[in-house]
Amino acid sequence: MSEPRSRRQAASTRGASPITTPVTPSNGADATGGTRRRRRGAAGSEYTAASIQVLEGLEAVRRRPGMYIGSTDSRGLHQLVWEVVDNSIDEAMAGQAQNIRITIQRDGLVEVIDDGRGVPVGKHTTGKDALEVVHTVLHAGGKFGGGGYKVSGGLHGVGVSVVNALSEWMRVESARDGSVWAQEYQRGKPTSKVKKIGPQGDRHGTKTQFRADPTMFETVDYSFEIITQRLRESAYLTKGVWITLIDERTDRERSFYFEGGLQSFVRHLNRNKEVLHSRPIYVDRRENGTLVEVALQYNATYAESVLAFANNINTVDGGTHVTGFRAALTGSLNDWARKAGALKDSDANLSGDDVREGLTAVISVKLTDPQFEGQTKAKLGNAEVKGQVQAAVTDTLTQYLEENPGDGRRIIEKCLTAARAREAARKARDLVIRKGALDGLSLPGKLADCQERDPARSELFIVEGDSAGGSAKQGRDRRFQAVLPLRGKVLNVEKARLDKIVASENVRPLIIALGAGIEGIGDDSFDLAKLRYHRIIIMTDADVDGAHIRTLLLTFFYRHMPQVIESGYLYIAQPPLYRISTGKMTRYAHTDREKDGIVKELNVKNINVQRFKGLGEMNADQLWETTMSPETRVLLRAEIDDAAEADQVFTMLMGEKVEPRKDFIKAEARKVRNLDV
Repeated sequence: MSEPRSRRQAASTRGASPITTPVTPSNGADATGGTRRRRRGAAGSEYTAASIQVLEGLEAVRRRPGMYIGSTDSRGLHQLVWEVVDNSIDEAMAGQAQNIRITIQRDGLVEVIDDGRGVPVGKHTTGKDALEVVHTVLHAGGKFGGGGYKVSGGLHGVGVSVVNALSEWMRVESARDGSVWAQEYQRGKPTSKVKKIGPQGDRHGTKTQFRADPTMFETVDYSFEIITQRLRESAYLTKGVWITLIDERTDRERSFYFEGGLQSFVRHLNRNKEVLHSRPIYVDRRENGTLVEVALQYNATYAESVLAFANNINTVDGGTHVTGFRAALTGSLNDWARKAGALKDSDANLSGDDVREGLTAVISVKLTDPQFEGQTKAKLGNAEVKGQVQAAVTDTLTQYLEENPGDGRRIIEKCLTAARAREAARKARDLVIRKGALDGLSLPGKLADCQERDPARSELFIVEGDSAGGSAKQGRDRRFQAVLPLRGKVLNVEKARLDKIVASENVRPLIIALGAGIEGIGDDSFDLAKLRYHRIIIMTDADVDGAHIRTLLLTFFYRHMPQVIESGYLYIAQPPLYRISTGKMTRYAHTDREKDGIVKELNVKNINVQRFKGLGEMNADQLWETTMSPETRVLLRAEIDDAAEADQVFTMLMGEKVEPRKDFIKAEARKVRNLDV
């Protein structure tokens, strides 16, 4: 069984991007309604030696940019920044740089400056200058065992050359060897040779300037918030380095410097939570050449928040370092609990789920030859790292518990309480399953299921209230659309343990309808393969109550079914706010601006503008036409872009502490639009 992805290692619903979902054919036909056939012998279809193309230089990157940066949307655009910044971070990890400055200029040009060693210059074995080779040749760099770096994140060697290929203009300056050297490029091709532009003086390091090619990206508008989050994370992971971000477009500036490193990171993650011990437990050991650094702290919540990094790369799918950490945590706490008498000989051991409830941890390993799975580097595969992390964490944690027995007892008591709640949740779940089997009713009675049995072609609308549920059931396409109405207030899972969640009259029907279980009850508690719908759509009113229900449901999925979000299966419906009718023509608008534009466009005297107070005001036909039809609806897909930020948002909005929530509401209230109170 593959290692489950940590629910905290995946990004936030705040950055959800609007998409219009296509029609889902239910008969296996293609988009034209017929079956596709391969034609042979047709003109222009011959496959010969002349058909083989060889792409020179960086042309392959421009032909298939998604292969190198993942996508050409906002994520891909920001990946250009990460690739350049990571080179400067590598210099800091090598102890060669102390300052990194990133500037977004008014015209969209990005500048990254560090005070490291500078990119090497001089004739390379290829006959070109080394600086040019680094920026124009794939798989070229000082990170392939040549001694330039002991530890590095940029091991594939495609980073800065890919940035060059996808930039309409780039300039690089390297201050080293007594001089400052420079070269410029257009769309990956040098426009001149490497030139000496002056004496080095006191300057050392690299300055890279690039302007993303607008013909390659859907947007070239950088997000100050996204870059800020990434740079803060990098500063935590590389203690002692100053990182400054300047945005000349909005005259904003942020600087980051954390002498405490991972301990500061954990304190930041727990800043809105009640902690069980004031000082994070800190591991800092070198095991056979691998630097193992871990900080962990327990809090009074019921969620686990674990972030893992290898050479400063966020390994969102975990890997051997996470496996080693989990083994050490479970083993050490069980051993200490038995020595302290908290667990008797007849008691079962605490499980991994038990010891991770309320845990906040950051795991960072730095090694010479990391083995990542795939270009995205989402999972660390070095087998030896498991034992190295396990040994380092076991020794440090055991010593801490012996020296701080009061903290140990509080931690163990929380784990024992979690174990009791988990057992109660397991019994409640099993009772529901048995009862359903005996009654012959495995699905909740409120669910109006669809005829389609292929999850990839099935949709579930989670609807607020019986009134809207009735319209949705009448208006849906029953072939592939199911509807589940919710009655009453949805349980706030941020403040509830698993046994309360499984027993909830509102949450339990949803768990049963989805069919995949719920995370946290045991190793087999959630199985994505059993999910009955691959498009789950939250459909609520555009008022305060609807927003609250939507947030409660998002919290539930984020905390207990994160794989649903990570797989791209969770959506938020966008029903219109207005119906504009002339008697002969009817239009719908989602915003005030859109409504005003339609009124101006129609330009007639007898025009009726109706503002919907809720979904229940729409009849079945209107709800289908505006919100449920795949041909006309607009959906927002819930996405997780920053794990730490997502965790903080849900804790702040739905957690126990009131003051952070008040501060957030005061700061963000002015941004709210189209909300009925």
